[in-house]
Amino acid sequence: MTLTPVGGLPPPTAARPLRLETLVLLRWLAIAGQTIGVLFVAFGLGFPLPMAQCLALIALSAAVNIVLVMRFGYSYRPTSMFAAGQIAYDLAQLGCLLALTGGLQNPFAILLLAPVSVSATTLPQRATLVLALLAAAIASLLSIVHLPLPWDPSAQIIFNRIYVIGIWVSLICGVVFIAAYTMRVAHEARQIGDALAATELALSRREQLSALDGMAAAAAHELGTPLSTIALAAKEMRGEAAPGSDLAADIELIIEQAARCRAILAKLRNLGSDGMDPFAEAPLTDLLAEVARPHEGRGKTILFYSEPAAGPAPVFQRSVGLLYGLGNLIENATDFARHSVRVEASWDRAAISVTITDDGPGYAPELIARLGEPYLTSRPRDPQAHDAELPGGLGLGIFIAKTLLERTGGRLAFHNIAPAGHAQVRIVWPRSAIEPQAR
Repeated sequence: MTLTPVGGLPPPTAARPLRLETLVLLRWLAIAGQTIGVLFVAFGLGFPLPMAQCLALIALSAAVNIVLVMRFGYSYRPTSMFAAGQIAYDLAQLGCLLALTGGLQNPFAILLLAPVSVSATTLPQRATLVLALLAAAIASLLSIVHLPLPWDPSAQIIFNRIYVIGIWVSLICGVVFIAAYTMRVAHEARQIGDALAATELALSRREQLSALDGMAAAAAHELGTPLSTIALAAKEMRGEAAPGSDLAADIELIIEQAARCRAILAKLRNLGSDGMDPFAEAPLTDLLAEVARPHEGRGKTILFYSEPAAGPAPVFQRSVGLLYGLGNLIENATDFARHSVRVEASWDRAAISVTITDDGPGYAPELIARLGEPYLTSRPRDPQAHDAELPGGLGLGIFIAKTLLERTGGRLAFHNIAPAGHAQVRIVWPRSAIEPQAR
């Protein structure tokens, strides 16, 4: 079994490139640090180094920043390829600067990891992989080709070759670890953010339906005044019309229908007020029948079971999250059932449970432990498909259902009840989470 897609929602965002302002600011910080470092070594420590070449490289970065700002502006959000090109330039510029100042013997060689971490946080995996390979290549080249480390001319410093190899290995390991770890953490953070946004979007759509009672009350309030005017004018016309005439009959009809309209508007005006809304809460069995009704005409039999011996069915406060979550799970089961779906409700003094079982192929064994994570699906997603009935999905159905039902106090468990499949999801609420909501 796979996950039900959410129609109309966009696919998960693979990456969110930084604004040009952020890239430019980071480069200005690097320029300031490089300038201070070069001047301190040359004038503060008095060590010889190719200052002209170093300052030329730093000036080139400053020129690139100025051109970018003048060409695109600070608010420009570059494409992933453009941003990757900028980070690749920063790596190359830093590599050239290190080559002029000792290569891997320079303690600032550790800064080769910084551009890789920026890429892993903001760029797609392919771009990060290319930049990580570039950083590894630069580190390898620096271990062979570089000018001597700026040092006191009166003292000789010699680095053992094994020590330099150790620095190279540590940089390569750092590049691999930072690229993999940061990229994974950033990817999961983006997934959670996108999935929660999709959940709020789905919830808001259902809340629009729940707001119809307020709209009805507002309409009743606005229509009350013109309806009263119509009734008053009709009564004045009745006194002028000849008794028994067709006009008098029509006027009586207008007065009668106006009174009827006012009675209807009075009911609409009071809908949901003073706690008199008859639909504010409902027994669990009624809620399950309600959310399953839209899926009964799809060629699958939905069977309901309950345990009346345990007492009256518990009463739930009707909420958009509860209805949407239960409906999504039943829809998911109906999609993949072969013939029937079994919805079983049970309760006792301590807990209330709902079990939804289908006779389909079941959950993929490798996905059961991860069910409820966003964008988890075993079926291919058609990037052109926006209809929830089409094959493929974003893997948000169970995530949204699980998130919304857990907000009501429920806990979900997924498993297959037979070797051949038969997926089952069980939702359990403690009585303490439901009874305070009931009247």
